[in-house]
Amino acid sequence: MESIKQQQTSKLVHQNLADVFSRQGASIYGRAFVTISGVVLTPDLMIARVYLSVYNVPEKESVLEQIQEAEFEIKQELYRRIKNKLRRMPRLQFYLDSSLDEVDKLDKIFKEIKKDEDQPED
Repeated sequence: MESIKQQQTSKLVHQNLADVFSRQGASIYGRAFVTISGVVLTPDLMIARVYLSVYNVPEKESVLEQIQEAEFEIKQELYRRIKNKLRRMPRLQFYLDSSLDEVDKLDKIFKEIKKDEDQPED
């Protein structure tokens, strides 16, 4: 269970990082649509695990690699925004969040089942 400080810090990082991505994302990863689905901080607040949902491109891994390559610039911009609110800037680790892809797969499966049930048997 996260402490109150972890929750507050992750919310701060989430909001400001989302703003960085919306303003400078096109220069980092092109025309992909990237959202931050969650930020989880370690108990010592030194590592922020950022979970990303990537849309509008078939190669999600390549977008993740571009973001990881631009980590220094992203962290600089984030630091510029929150430097007066944190004692130390956490290290950023980016991960793909596949939960929405799983939901989409399940939705397709349920639609197929529904379609099969609705067809009359001969």
